[in-house]
Amino acid sequence: MAVLNDLDRFHLVCDVIDRVPQLGAKAGYVKQTMRDKLIEHKQYITKHGEDMPEIRNWKWTEQQPPV
Repeated sequence: MAVLNDLDRFHLVCDVIDRVPQLGAKAGYVKQTMRDKLIEHKQYITKHGEDMPEIRNWKWTEQQPPV
């Protein structure tokens, strides 16, 4: 449960937003979305004792460049 240790992609996104000055207010909505997802995830862990399925089953996928 990487979320409980702040080692997940949600925390990573928030850290990038905080550290890249050019993002500033433009990324505020994204940062709030990440915070909301973290709250939802922690509540799920408390209730079910495991990661949410979308977290537990997540896999890296290769992105194809836009054509």
